[in-house]
Amino acid sequence: MINETFHSSRRQFLKSSSLGLRWLAFSALAAKASFASTGLAVPAGHLPARAKRVIFLTMRGGPSHVDLLDYKPALEKNTGKEALIGRDSSGAKLLGPVHPFARYGQSGLQISSLLPRIGEHADDICIINSMHTDVPNHSPAFVQLHTGSFQFVRPSLGAWTVYGLGSANENLPGFITLNPPAGDGGAQNYGSAFLPSICQGTRLGGSQLPELYAAFLKKQEAPGPPMKNIGNTHLSPREQRRQLDFIRRLNEGRLRREEGQPEIEGMIESFELAFRMQSEVPEVLNLDGESPETLELYGIGKGADSFARQCLLSRRLIEAGVRFVEIASPGHWDHHALITSNLQKSCESVDRSVGALLTDLKRRGLLEETLVIWGGEFGRTPYAPGLDGRDHNHKGFSLWMAGGGVKGGMNYGATDEIGYEAVEDPMHISDWHATILHLLGLDHKKLTYNYGGRDFRLTGTGGNVARGILR
Repeated sequence: MINETFHSSRRQFLKSSSLGLRWLAFSALAAKASFASTGLAVPAGHLPARAKRVIFLTMRGGPSHVDLLDYKPALEKNTGKEALIGRDSSGAKLLGPVHPFARYGQSGLQISSLLPRIGEHADDICIINSMHTDVPNHSPAFVQLHTGSFQFVRPSLGAWTVYGLGSANENLPGFITLNPPAGDGGAQNYGSAFLPSICQGTRLGGSQLPELYAAFLKKQEAPGPPMKNIGNTHLSPREQRRQLDFIRRLNEGRLRREEGQPEIEGMIESFELAFRMQSEVPEVLNLDGESPETLELYGIGKGADSFARQCLLSRRLIEAGVRFVEIASPGHWDHHALITSNLQKSCESVDRSVGALLTDLKRRGLLEETLVIWGGEFGRTPYAPGLDGRDHNHKGFSLWMAGGGVKGGMNYGATDEIGYEAVEDPMHISDWHATILHLLGLDHKKLTYNYGGRDFRLTGTGGNVARGILR
């Protein structure tokens, strides 16, 4: 009888509660207990923290560093000459930047003229020109960018961040990923692997649940809430509370009879989080309160503005206490051909919104404690296998970081004279991860989790903090 009542009540809850709200809560908590019961309630860091939160802007597909962030006069001078840099470039010709670079800010940082809005923030940006990773293929490199490993299922950077720092708002997930790609590793890029499932990223959007995100991706005349199915129209808050209390008692009774069932604990906590989220999520996701000037700044209402909405939403989420927010670029930067025109289109799809995000964070006093990261899984070759394109290059590439204790107006590290391989202060993915954790006040060697009889960490057995970029 109790089992029948339990399942009947559970079905009624699932039926009457908002699809969007339940999905958010279940993906946030999965099959684990709350922060308090797993010991994840805002612990002290290992070090003084320069950054309290992260916004990670992923440009999937390998943006061309030699066209965007790593100016090479020698490459430009030798355009058209045969590339003599190994068997990979056999018969290929060197290709200089397909669009001119320009100097920005008082620092005179050289950035592509295709990124003028980002360039306006040159004095806040640190460009790392010596990145390198282990594989030249998209999916494994993208997974390594996120988890530190291209071979094994490991927790993501966002999950490690939440595990180390806890949640700053009990009514919201600690890690949210906006419109993540289904390919290139999919959920592995924001998963928690063997860490408590509460650390995994909560997905908003993505191709697997397009109907849930349709309002967010769809161009609207008014900004409106990007989700319209969060509120419960069937029950009042008081009635929901009574229903939840009844279901909780049933679940706790089953838990007493069947000890060691994290799925039941997770169900209890996910229902509770779903109830709490109703008071905060609609307000956070609703852009109606933003000023016309802010909407204009981001470019909302200007054509396909879904990425602009995501950038603005990322600011609202970190203001509300979300620890780690990731945004996927609206397109793929895999420019094997027609790079001259396609690179321009890719840059135009993100430049205004990313520049606006930096402006908005800075004027609100948030950039100082928010680490903003922009980059992809690898770069492109300095030679062209065809007439107008570049191949993958994992031996040397660039990304930039701003805010959160990073020095601005500087280049860190360098590739060789044509941008093929990192030669000065090379930064492997494990070094980059160690540096991010350090900025967050976490020692990558101490941030460990025992699984299967051994202690694991994000950086594996490597990783060195790039102290030259720290303020």
